[in-house]
This record gives sequence, structure tokens and C-alpha cells, in this order.
Amino acid sequence: MRLRLPEERPTEPPTGFKIAHPVLSQDGTRAGFTGVSLGGALPYGVVADASCVYGLRHRAPHRRCDCGFHCVHDRSTAEALLCTAEHRAAALLDVSVLGAYIRFERGFRYARQRVRTATVGPCACGTVAVALADAGWGRPGWYALAAACAGCVRGRTSLSLAVFARLAGEGLRVVAGGTGPVGDLGDLGALGSSGAPGIPDDLGVPELAAEAALLQARLDWFQTQLSRLGERGSGGEPPR
Repeated sequence: MRLRLPEERPTEPPTGFKIAHPVLSQDGTRAGFTGVSLGGALPYGVVADASCVYGLRHRAPHRRCDCGFHCVHDRSTAEALLCTAEHRAAALLDVSVLGAYIRFERGFRYARQRVRTATVGPCACGTVAVALADAGWGRPGWYALAAACAGCVRGRTSLSLAVFARLAGEGLRVVAGGTGPVGDLGDLGALGSSGAPGIPDDLGVPELAAEAALLQARLDWFQTQLSRLGERGSGGEPPR
């Protein structure tokens, strides 16, 4: 006798929560996420389909495998995962569960998802984040990003939260800590190690303040570097 799981037919997609690391493609044109456990080597976009991480040809989620996207029902359960040392820099994702899914006591394993909101924590110094900066590690073709304040961005490759939301697309919202959402804000340019964003006219005060702080931090860093180069060019000792 073959046991069958009970079927659900919800009128709206179920929702859940998970954690993941924000990532930026090597050429700086795409943004997405990479998981913290199974499938972590395969970055995914805001809307993505799961595949078997073991290379098997069955569709995810398979009842006799543990492949597929994973999320939990409760936000507090996902937030608790951010307390561990290896997950401190991850973001909290609010997702819609699409396609086939298997329901468990604490969450879902499912075939397709849409990331609706990404909440990034504070900078490592404790200040509210205004950007996502190079975390110093990554996956082949992808840079991992971590929350950063304007003062800690310095010369690292970085994007404002609004730019990350635009590159990720699909209506993603990006939230810094307890602040309001930053996303769907028009055509912002990526803020790389030497670039500057084009600021649209429809930003609110919080978004404009964050962009201004990030630009000022970038200018301060450039001025410091220029001063050091000037001192070296004039034969002076480089600052220690």
C-alpha cells in the first residue's frame, strides 16, 4: 500500500521566512541570494525554481529526498537563526511559497518561491545599515554582501539598499533593521568601488538621507586616498 500525503489547495500562496546571504554578480549587473545550508553553492534570484542539490533528475521537492527550497512558518524562528556566529551577516527573507510544497510542523519544503522582502541587520559596528558591501567571500561568479553603515563602507565594492533592490528586480523590497522599506525606487545606478548612483526625483527623505550618507562616506575615502598620494608624490613620508 502506497501512502499519500494529504493535499492542500490554498486560495493564496502560503508565506514563510528564511535566512540567506545577499550576493552580487561579478559584473555588477545582477543581485540575488545564496542559502546558508543545502544548496548554498547555487545563488538564486527573487523568483526562482528549486532543483535537486544532489543532481538527481526528480522534481523538487521529492518526498524521498530533502531537496527544494526551505522556509519556516514563524518569523521569530528564522530570526533566531541569525543569532549564530556563522549567520550573523545573513538577511531575513519574507517569501511566498509557490508551486508544489510539503508542509512540516515548522515550515515548508517547496518547488518555487518569490522573495518579497529582505531585511538586513545592522553594520558590524552596530550602526543602522545604509548599504550592502563586499563581505570578503563569495561563490564562483558572485560576491557575498554584508550590511554596512556609511562610515564602514570605505573603498569596498558596495551598493545602497535601493540599488540592490533594483538589480534584484521583481518588486523586491529591502529593509534596514527597523527602518522603512527601500525598493522600487526608479533607475538607480550601481555604486561600485568607484561609481556613483543616479538619484531619481521620487525618493523620500529616509532614502535620500541614506544615499547622501553613502556618497559622503565615499567622497571622504577618496579624499583620504588623494591626500596620501599627494604626500607620496611630494617626497614626503606616507602616513603610518
